[in-house]
Amino acid sequence: MLNEIFMYRFTVIIAGVLSLFLCFFAQFRLKDAPGARPYILVTLFSAFFTFSYALELASPSLERIKFWLNIEYLAMPFIPVFILLMCFEYVEQKLKRYLYYVLFVIPIITIFMHETNDLHHLYYTSMGLNSDSPFPILKVEHGPWFYVHSIFLFLCLMISIITLLMKLKRAKFRFRIQIILMASGIVMPIIANYFYLNGLSPYGIDLGPVSMSISFIFHGAALLSYQMFNVTPIARDSVFESMKDGVLVLNQNGVIVDFNNAMLDVLPNLNSQVIGKSIDNGYGRLADIIRLEEELDYELCVDEEKTYYHIRFSTVSNKNNKLIGKIITFVNVTERVLLQEQLKNLASIDGLTGVYNRTFFMQESEKMLASRNLTGGKVSVIMFDIDHFKNVNDSFGHQAGDRVLAHVASLAKESLRSTDIIGRYGGEEFILLLPDTPLNVAYELAQSLRVKITESVTPFMDKEIYVTSSFGVSSAKIMGGDHGQTLQNLMREADQALYGAKRKGRDHVELFEQTLEYSS
Repeated sequence: MLNEIFMYRFTVIIAGVLSLFLCFFAQFRLKDAPGARPYILVTLFSAFFTFSYALELASPSLERIKFWLNIEYLAMPFIPVFILLMCFEYVEQKLKRYLYYVLFVIPIITIFMHETNDLHHLYYTSMGLNSDSPFPILKVEHGPWFYVHSIFLFLCLMISIITLLMKLKRAKFRFRIQIILMASGIVMPIIANYFYLNGLSPYGIDLGPVSMSISFIFHGAALLSYQMFNVTPIARDSVFESMKDGVLVLNQNGVIVDFNNAMLDVLPNLNSQVIGKSIDNGYGRLADIIRLEEELDYELCVDEEKTYYHIRFSTVSNKNNKLIGKIITFVNVTERVLLQEQLKNLASIDGLTGVYNRTFFMQESEKMLASRNLTGGKVSVIMFDIDHFKNVNDSFGHQAGDRVLAHVASLAKESLRSTDIIGRYGGEEFILLLPDTPLNVAYELAQSLRVKITESVTPFMDKEIYVTSSFGVSSAKIMGGDHGQTLQNLMREADQALYGAKRKGRDHVELFEQTLEYSS
């Protein structure tokens, strides 16, 4: 029998040590996380209550037992309130400020009623020692306020469980495990109180202290294994599975703690196994973007189909404004990017002929020349226009003239390589930039295009329109320097050659005789 007494006292002390350990662990490792503060308080008050009960069990007399019982009641009435607040914070259920104060009214009254029981006997109608127990155990008859306190305790615990279970249906599997662990832990004190109040516990021993410590084991399992107090509870309200935008949630250490289904379009390799792993592992350039928090348009190419996401960042802070994580949102902006590209094309493309306008041709050509700085090489320019184009407009009308311009431009584009650049220089005049092309090759291209234009027909209504073109060709060896000046020189030379072709009767290709070498 003495061994049983010793073992139960030892169990109660171990339960108190466990509660105290969890309190210190939460204080040093989780104090800034949502829901951690009530958890710290509930484990601290539970440790205080449990150690006091261990001393009550070791007391040899009724007076000594009553003394430690009064000490226990300085902490015990607040425990269900802190459990309730912990659950509210966990599921992001905010209470109005006055309700916080209301929750503490009954515990404060309970302490007062218990400490002054000898004056009114509203908490215990009688107190004595259990004659059937092998060691001093308190035997009491409960008064009305005891039942008020018991109902309040039961309601706090039941509301806590209901609050958790209401989130169970919408939660992912890993969060369901958390919720089940928490709810299971809260059930333990309810079961212990049922045995105690119905006289089913051995010798009338209060099983509450041990049951609460077992409860905190469940909470501790959620805390340690499933990161219960992490950024996840705060972020869940922002991460809806129905969202079209991809959402990735990281804690303050850059560890992945959550993502929604839309993120699988961005990172198809995401799965439950990446939870708890750093974003730096295996995500390449995207990891660098996230680490540097660069808000930009991210291009994703899957099966040669491009999708664009705008990456946005928002921080997650606790009520002390300390950073505990961040939410990265991937907004699909493919339509917007494509529209911008269309607008850019409208600003750079000549609407009638479908080739670059003069301004954009100059910009692209200077870029092309700059890219040849390191490798060098020859570049050629061809300028050509449609002979007697005014006659086309006068004879057939401006609509026919537009049709001829578009037709000639299409013939020129068909003759070019992907690296060549073509633009409408103005009116009926076109210009070509041919990188890595010597003068003789440019001349052959111009002759070929001249023949195509001469032999081609532009249908208009019931008529057939034939035109010819004149060409001027220049070339230079690029070795660096002012590319804008180089381009202007090449264009001037090609223009001079073009007028030379016109003087020779048109429908002709003329070379600029002097090939210059441009260097810095």
